[in-house]
Amino acid sequence: MPSKKIHKILVANRGEIAVRIIGTLRKLSIASVAVYADNDADSLHCRLADEARPLGGGTLKDTYLNIQKIIDSALDAGADAIHPGYGFLSENAEFAEACRANNLIFIGPDAESMRLMGDKIRARQFAIDNDIPVVWGLVGSVEEIEAQAAALPYPVLIKASAGGGGKGMHIVEDASQLHLSLEQASREAEKYFGNGQIFIEQYIRNPRHIEVQVLADHHGNVIHLFERECSVQRRYQKVIEESPSPTLTEERRQAICETAVAICKSMNYRNAGTVEFILDENQNFYFLEMNTRIQVEHPVTEQRTGIDIVEEQIRIARGKVMGYTQDSIVANGHAIECRIYAEDPENNFMPAPAELTLYHEPKMRGVRIDSSIDRPTVISDSYDPMISKLICHGKTRESAIDISRNALKNYIVQTRKTNIPYLQSIIDNEDFLNNKIDTSYCEKHQNELVESMHKMRDEVKKEDVVALFLFYDFNKLYLENNNINNVWEEIGYWRFNMNIIVEADGVPYSVNVEKIRRKSLNCTINGQSYEVLLSQNGGGVNKVIINGTTESVFVSETSDNSYCVHLRGLDFICRRNDELNYTKDYSNIDSKNNDMTYCSPMPGKVIKVNVKEGDEVKEGDVLCVVEAMKMENNIKAMASAKVAKVFVNEGDKVDVKNILIELSI
Repeated sequence: MPSKKIHKILVANRGEIAVRIIGTLRKLSIASVAVYADNDADSLHCRLADEARPLGGGTLKDTYLNIQKIIDSALDAGADAIHPGYGFLSENAEFAEACRANNLIFIGPDAESMRLMGDKIRARQFAIDNDIPVVWGLVGSVEEIEAQAAALPYPVLIKASAGGGGKGMHIVEDASQLHLSLEQASREAEKYFGNGQIFIEQYIRNPRHIEVQVLADHHGNVIHLFERECSVQRRYQKVIEESPSPTLTEERRQAICETAVAICKSMNYRNAGTVEFILDENQNFYFLEMNTRIQVEHPVTEQRTGIDIVEEQIRIARGKVMGYTQDSIVANGHAIECRIYAEDPENNFMPAPAELTLYHEPKMRGVRIDSSIDRPTVISDSYDPMISKLICHGKTRESAIDISRNALKNYIVQTRKTNIPYLQSIIDNEDFLNNKIDTSYCEKHQNELVESMHKMRDEVKKEDVVALFLFYDFNKLYLENNNINNVWEEIGYWRFNMNIIVEADGVPYSVNVEKIRRKSLNCTINGQSYEVLLSQNGGGVNKVIINGTTESVFVSETSDNSYCVHLRGLDFICRRNDELNYTKDYSNIDSKNNDMTYCSPMPGKVIKVNVKEGDEVKEGDVLCVVEAMKMENNIKAMASAKVAKVFVNEGDKVDVKNILIELSI
C-alpha cells in the first residue's frame, strides 16, 4: 500500500476523546477539524481544534450519528481523513465505506472487519472456525431458544448480536426467567442497535475480564501492546481498568496475547483494535468480542508502553509500516484508570446530569487526566455521563493504587453527584487490594462499598470542617490573591472572643474565634480548641496544618452564599451566620420516605406503563419502565398492594423525583 499524505483530519466525535485526538494532531503538526452539536458549541474540543463545523441541533441521529453531515463537513473543510474516536460512528461499516467513497481516509479498520466483529454471532462462529476457545452458546430466534430451555446449562447470559457496552445483556438463573428476559433483551437490542437479534451463552461465574490491545499495519505486521484487566464493572460497564493484569500468570499472559494476534492475522485486520476475553477461575480464557476502534481505556496501555496509540493509528492509515516491532515494546510499571462519572452510586448508578460549577484536577507526579472540561459547564443528559478518566502510573500495583488514592482525594468536581467517593471505596477495599475480584465484584460488594462511602464521611470531624472553612473565610483575601500590598493587609483581620454560628451540612456549631492572623486561626468549636496554620498555598488547593495534622483543602463559594469545603475527596457545605441573625429552626423533621409512592430515579421518558388504577400488584411486579441515558429502568412494587393512582402515560417525559405511581394497602 503506497504512503498517503494527511494534512488535515476531522475528528468525528466530542468530549474527552476528541480532545485527546486533537492533542496528538497538534504534536504531529496535522490540522484538526472539530464538529459539534448546538449544545456543544462552546466545548473544549471545539476551542482546541484549528476549526470547528456545526452539525446543528436535534437528536444524536441529527448530529454525531449523521453520516452525510459529517462527510460534508470534512469535504467542506478540505480534510484528508476522519478519525471516529470511540462510540458514535466508530464501528459503523457504512460510515467507513462512505469515507472511502468520498476519498477520505478512515482512521480505522475496513468495513468488512467491522461487520464481522460487530455481529457477535458471526464473530463467535469465526472464532470457532479458527480454533479460538469460546464458551457454549445457542443462536436462534426467541421461539427457537425457548424451545430448548430445558436443555440450557443455567445460568445463561443473553446478549444482543449487534450490542456492546453491556446494553441488552441479561443473566438468567433458571427457565422461569427466560421468556421475559428474552423479550426485554430483544426489545432493547432493537432500540439501541437497530437489530433485535439475540443469542445466549453459558454464564461463567466469577469471571475476569481481560483484553489485549493490538496494532496491525498494511504490511502484514501485527503486534500486541500487552493486556488490560477490566474486571471492576457496574452494569457491565467498566469502572476501573489496570495493566498488567494482576491475575494472569506469565504463561497465560503470553498465551492470551498471542491468541489476540492470531485472531487479527486470521481476519486480515488493520489498525488499532482490542480483543476481549473472559477468564475463568482456572485461568482458561474464552473469546468474547473484538472492538474495532480505540478503547476508552487505551491510556492505561500508553502509560505503560510510552506508545501513542492514536499516532500509530494515523501512521497505519497512511499506509506506513508501524513504528514498532513486538520485540521493541517494553512495558514498565503498573497503570490504573478510574472513570469519573456524574452518577449516583447509591441509586443504582443512575446518571446525574446537572450543572458542574467547579472543576479542579489534581496535579501530581504519575497522574494523567483525559477530560474535556476546563470551566464550569452543564453535564447534559443527551450523552454518556463520563466526566473524565484518571490514569495513575507507578512502579508497582501498590504504588499505582497509592497515587490513585491521593489523586481521588484531591480531584474536585462540584456537581450534583459523582462516583469519586465510590472509587475511593473500591481503591481502599481489601478485596480490591488483594485482587480478590471478578466482574460481579461491584454487585456483590455494593452495600459494603456504599457503607464505606458513608464511613469515610463520618470519619471526617465536622468541627475540623468548620475550622478549615473559617480559616479560609478570614484569610481568603490572602489565599486567593497571595499578594500583600500594604501594612493593613499584612496585619490581617483580628478580633478576640468573637462568637458566631457556622452550619456544616446543615448542623449548627458554636464557635468562639479567639485570634486571627494571616496564615493562622485560633478558635474553640463546641468546647474544643483549634489551631489552623497555612503550610503551603498554591494551585487553588491549600495545605493546612490543623491541630498538628496536615490536610489538603479547597474552599469555594456556591451560588447560594454558602461555601463548599473539599476535604479528603468529599464535599461539605458550610455557611456562617451571626448569632443575632440566626433564626434557622433545627428541630427534627420527620422525613421518612413513603415506600408506596414511586418516583422517577432520573430524567427520562416513560416507555411502558403496566398497571392502571385499581389493579392489584405483588412485590416485584414491574409497574412501569423509564428509559434514560439509553437504559431501561424497571420501577418495581416493593410490596403487595393496590394501585391508587397512575400519574404518567407512555411517552411522557419525567424529571427526577416526579411521582409516577402511588400504591395503597
